[in-house]
Amino acid sequence: MFLLRINFSRFHILKVPLNGQECEVEIVLKEEKYKLLEVKSNEEVNEFLEDKNLEELADVMEVLFGLAEALGYSEEELLKSRNKKREERGGFKDGIVLKYVSNEK
Repeated sequence: MFLLRINFSRFHILKVPLNGQECEVEIVLKEEKYKLLEVKSNEEVNEFLEDKNLEELADVMEVLFGLAEALGYSEEELLKSRNKKREERGGFKDGIVLKYVSNEK
C-alpha cells in the first residue's frame, strides 16, 4: 500500500510501513491532487535533468501516470495513446530534427 503525503507543500509517495515513524497524512481530492502533481512533475523532471539516471526517470513516469489518473485515464490508456501517436507521427528514437518546411508545393 502507498500513501500520498504533503510535507512542506510537497507531494510524496510513501511506502507503508513507515518503520515506526509517526506521520500525519491527508488524502487530497482531484483538483488539489492534480495541482500538486503538476508541481511534482517539475521537481522530478529537474531532478532527472540534474542526475540523468533511470531512478529519476522512473519518478517522472510515476508522476505522469498520476496526472493521467487524475484526468480520468489509466496507465494503459496513456501508453496506448503514446504508442498510437508514435505510429502516426514518429518518436524521438531516431534523433530526427525538423529544420524547416518550405512554403513551395
